[in-house]
Amino acid sequence: MRRHPLLGALLLALCLNAHAGRSCEPKPPSANSVQRALTLAEHTAAKLDASGANVVMLARVGQNLSEYGLRYSHLAFAYREGTQWRVMHKLNQCGTPRAELYRQGLGEFFLDDLYDFEAGLVVLAPDVQARLLPLLRDNAQVARLNTPAYNMLAYPWALTYQQSNQWAIETLAMAQDPGATSRERAQAWLKLKDYQPTTLKISAMKRLGARVTAANIAFDDHPSAKRFSDRIETVTVDSVFAWLPRAGLGEPAQVIR
Repeated sequence: MRRHPLLGALLLALCLNAHAGRSCEPKPPSANSVQRALTLAEHTAAKLDASGANVVMLARVGQNLSEYGLRYSHLAFAYREGTQWRVMHKLNQCGTPRAELYRQGLGEFFLDDLYDFEAGLVVLAPDVQARLLPLLRDNAQVARLNTPAYNMLAYPWALTYQQSNQWAIETLAMAQDPGATSRERAQAWLKLKDYQPTTLKISAMKRLGARVTAANIAFDDHPSAKRFSDRIETVTVDSVFAWLPRAGLGEPAQVIR
């Protein structure tokens, strides 16, 4: 097994950091999972360096979503900072209905109890990168459209809640359109660019069970007609990865293992 000099520090970070959409029950990572996560971080860094990009969209497989035909669970921005890569993303706080923004390294990003050790990567178009880079480095600007009220299945065209993937594409919209200074205007830009959210088929019983047992899931922001017909629309990584090249905003997605 290769030895990583930062292993101890990263293990500590893993124990202290909030997990996206998970409870904070103690679960010590295995040596194997840490090794695989750090290897994935190394492979991702090498791919990013070789890409020549300054900003990309980066995804991880934190949950098994195959029941819904989805691969990736969580979306983030990765951007170049000198010779290093930083990750900017929104994380749910321990299964509560709140979320905040975090700036991490690649190692921390992948040390989050992954379901599978695979990353998805979209290199954004050069003009998109150029507009995003200064925004991602600015703490005030990057948080401008952040809504702390979190809902894992937030409706894409509502303002009540905001989930992690939704924050990412609304922030992308704000960077591209100087007029998108509010969530409402950012969503209008996304519609103009023909972003299509994923429609999940979730029965009333499943919705009830999720609402009762999970503080970070709600359905009251969804239109009644869609909700009562079991059609729940939300922003998924897979839908964003399909949309970016279609809209001319990025290259086709790449897989890293």
